[in-house]
Amino acid sequence: MARIAGVDLPRNKRVDIALTYIYGIGRHNASKLVHDLNIDPAKKVESLAEDEISQLRTTITQEYKVEGDLRREVDQNIKRLMDINSYRGLRHRRQLPVRGQRTSTNARTRKGKARTISVGRKSKEAARKGG
Repeated sequence: MARIAGVDLPRNKRVDIALTYIYGIGRHNASKLVHDLNIDPAKKVESLAEDEISQLRTTITQEYKVEGDLRREVDQNIKRLMDINSYRGLRHRRQLPVRGQRTSTNARTRKGKARTISVGRKSKEAARKGG
């Protein structure tokens, strides 16, 4: 089993797809990395030679910021935005959409479950009577 940057790559997947399991490496970077190292992208991870795995490991650690370092950098950037009280920082702090999406409808992922205000039976009767 290939372990790169603290991530176990799935054995039965193609190399270029399996590399995307590493946080910070997407499809483009994975295919570019495989092409630069002259590894067949259709090759499965389980059939990689040990020297190919070590080449991948050294290249990724030298050229890319991945996993813990990248997560830490992203968290620090968000914290910096909150500290300087920028608009984006305030949106992060209030757990609202940051990039200009509407919030009157949708935005349920950031806002959480919808809270509906239910009107009780007694208040409905009082409203009908007018007082």
